[in-house]
Amino acid sequence: MKPLALDLLAVPKAVPEVRRAVREHLGVPCPEVQLCASELLTNVIVHLGEETPVSVRLIHEGGRTRLEVTDPDPHSWLILRRATADDETGRGLLLLDAVAVRWGVEQTPGGKTVWCEFPGGT
Repeated sequence: MKPLALDLLAVPKAVPEVRRAVREHLGVPCPEVQLCASELLTNVIVHLGEETPVSVRLIHEGGRTRLEVTDPDPHSWLILRRATADDETGRGLLLLDAVAVRWGVEQTPGGKTVWCEFPGGT
């Protein structure tokens, strides 16, 4: 399967568009991948600001599906934290950690890539 590659601006209306593109590309129900795509794109919007350029890639090979979101911020200070019952935010990476087989962050020449992997065709 050919990878899905999207270059876009991180804006709220892009979140459902990316979710739909992921679903259409894989051609099967993939709520975990869609959830992680939403969370990673939303993190860019919240922490770097609207209209930040991002690249979203979805690669399916070798019995796994890998989602990557690349942004121009060179800092990779992603921290799993426990949100309290009253917190309205702060659960995105916990969700990612719960549904992905593994995930991480890689520095790139122009920023960072946050990635996560799922078994099979999800």
